[in-house]
Amino acid sequence: MATWNSRGLRGSLLEEMINRTNEKYRDNHLALIQKVPTPITPINIDKKSRHITLAYFDQKSTVDYIGAVQGIPVCFDAKECAVDTFSLQNIHPHQVEFMRDFEKQDGVAFFLIYYTKRDVMYYLPFRDLAVFWKRMEDGGRKSFRFDELNPKYFIEKKQGILVPYLEMLQLDLSERE
Repeated sequence: MATWNSRGLRGSLLEEMINRTNEKYRDNHLALIQKVPTPITPINIDKKSRHITLAYFDQKSTVDYIGAVQGIPVCFDAKECAVDTFSLQNIHPHQVEFMRDFEKQDGVAFFLIYYTKRDVMYYLPFRDLAVFWKRMEDGGRKSFRFDELNPKYFIEKKQGILVPYLEMLQLDLSERE
């Protein structure tokens, strides 16, 4: 069972930006995406602040977000990366299995990766992650490099939307047809 210490998980900048983007998409009737809470069992609670300082995860989490975009089921996970090499250790086998099963049900699964050093966002379609994952399982690299990414899926900044991923989702869908 994994433990959680509140100093380590204060909420990431990327997740906050995605949450605000999802609010905007909902307000404009473009998508309904929700953050998936991870169930925890509190162990220690600071009596003064009433904050949880130590807890156990009740179960393995699958993805960070799930919902629908114009009737299309979507799920995705948000990751931050400070260097140009993304370690596949940041993704768990049960997440890959969930996303694979989600896509078998005609949903769309993907990752949003924020390369913090470069201040660049990337939309990683599940099918591309699956290639890197298989390479790892076959004894190859346990990571992928920034220069291995498909240049079409870098998310361009837009005024008024912090993480404009719907255009990349549209591109992903068009490449499936």
